[in-house]
Amino acid sequence: MAEATVEATPNGPYLVTGLTELPDADGKVLPTKSKVWLCRCGASTMKPFCDGTHTKIGFQAVAGSADGG
Repeated sequence: MAEATVEATPNGPYLVTGLTELPDADGKVLPTKSKVWLCRCGASTMKPFCDGTHTKIGFQAVAGSADGG
């Protein structure tokens, strides 16, 4: 089985591939697909998943920072 990879997209979400399951803080497994986009701006209404809000609020990642600050 391949390991999961995480890529910080430019001024957008984290793109996660190869994920087999994603547990929340309570241990409940959230539904996933072969690729998931996780919120990086903090404003998504579907956390931990990205809903595109980063484009509406003008999220800008700090240069050279994978976590946006």
